[in-house]
Amino acid sequence: MKIRYNEDEEIVKAVKEGLEKTGGYCPCRRERTEDNKCMCREFREQIADKDFEGYCHCYLYYKEK
Repeated sequence: MKIRYNEDEEIVKAVKEGLEKTGGYCPCRRERTEDNKCMCREFREQIADKDFEGYCHCYLYYKEK
């Protein structure tokens, strides 16, 4: 298993800028809860799933098998 940034540098830049503005909370989510703090709970659960391969909600990270 490997976690990496999205290969699209523009997406990475935009999401990182959003994270800076929100204090580390997913810029794609409205609620500012611990579950939405980057790396969000949803993606941490996807990482734990050995069969999951894909992007996190905001497309910053990609999990490879």
